This record gives sequence, structure tokens and C-alpha cells, in this order.
Amino acid sequence: MVAYSFQKRFAQAIAGGHPATGIVKRQTIRAPRKRHARPGEPLQLYQGMRTKHCRKIIADPVCVEVRPLELFIARGYVRFTDTGESFGITAMLDDFARQDGFLHWADLQAFWQAEHPQASDPEMAFMGVLIRWEPAR
Repeated sequence: MVAYSFQKRFAQAIAGGHPATGIVKRQTIRAPRKRHARPGEPLQLYQGMRTKHCRKIIADPVCVEVRPLELFIARGYVRFTDTGESFGITAMLDDFARQDGFLHWADLQAFWQAEHPQASDPEMAFMGVLIRWEPAR
């Protein structure tokens, strides 16, 4: 079982839906690491992991998909490196951002640029994985 920690701002979107959009967050974008979840495995989703305020957000969902991707935050472009599928159309970027717990692509951009200042560089690509899950049955 793999555990992921989320900032407080994402807990509501995971637990019951984004306060403004109502969309339930069922994906996360993560940097490469030794071992990510695999499809079919349960996940543990926490807020504030490794702090005294740590709490489990929801009952353990099941990983349904893990896809390698590249995000070009400043350029507004997403590419899945396993298939070459890509998009840079505003409506598709906004939908992608909403699925990840943001209001729209500009909200996702602002978050990434605040957390990772290098994301403002149009030549910078974040290479990682998109992990999707469904509720436990």
C-alpha cells in the first residue's frame, strides 16, 4: 500500500468535492520516486502526513491508473509520455485542472509557480506521473 500526503487545500476536494466546482479530486500529479502505486492497489490519502496534525482524508481508494506525463506549466501544455497524447487547448487544460482539485488551468499554474518557481520558465517541463483512483468497494 502506498501513501500520499496532500495539502489542506485539497482535502475537501478529495473528501467530497471542490467547494466551488463540486468535482471530486481523484487524481494527483507526483514526481518520480522509488515506488508509486500500481493499478489495483489500495492507496492511503493523508492531509499533513509526518506532522502531528496528520489525518486520513478518506477510506483507502484503489489505484486505477498510473501514467507518465510532462507538464509545461508556463506554456499551458500537457503530454502523456506513454502514448504521446497531448493537449494545450484551454477547455481541455481547464478540465484537467478541475480533475486535479483546481478551479481552472490558471489556478493550477499559480499553484505550481508558487510551489515550484522554476515552473514559470516556458522551457521547463515537469516530468512525473499522474495517479488516478476510485473509491474502495
